[in-house]
Amino acid sequence: MIPFNHLGWIFKYLGPSIYPHTVRESLCSFLIPLSKSALVLDLGAGTGVMSEFAYACRDDLQFTAIDPAEGMLKFSAEYIQTHEGHAETLPFEGDNFEAILIGEALHHFSDVDRSIEEMVRVLMNKGRLFIYDFDTSTFIGKMLCRVEKILGEPGNFFTPQDLQVKLESYGFSCSITRHGWRYTVDALLEK
Repeated sequence: MIPFNHLGWIFKYLGPSIYPHTVRESLCSFLIPLSKSALVLDLGAGTGVMSEFAYACRDDLQFTAIDPAEGMLKFSAEYIQTHEGHAETLPFEGDNFEAILIGEALHHFSDVDRSIEEMVRVLMNKGRLFIYDFDTSTFIGKMLCRVEKILGEPGNFFTPQDLQVKLESYGFSCSITRHGWRYTVDALLEK
């Protein structure tokens, strides 16, 4: 298992460099329709890099980050409220967030279906979901999936099409954008 609790300083300084400019642009576009001061949850946040990118686009939003590794969260920016916890058991009331961000974290969730159920619970009706992850239908995506599994991670990777089908079964409508061997999902929840 990857010792994330001890790697926060590495992810804080090197993590942002692995996010392509096109992903950041997609994130900014995703945030445009959110209301002023909307509550945004960064799920599997690590050091809060997705929140930092989002803050650069919309500094009026209220960011909350949750991750099981306290050693990652302690490197989050001061404007991010942090919580130690898991995607499968979110410590928030229902219908609370207008948006959820997941950056290169979905594949680390132990129970993806339970995590999606929790996302649906805490998202408001017409809530939005942004996911950035590796595409296992590409050579590099397949290799990263294998490496993660060798390191003892859950390795719950999805092709864009498979993730779209899964999310749609929970009431999301999805738009997929490919970024080489990575992709983003922009999803809207209809409760």
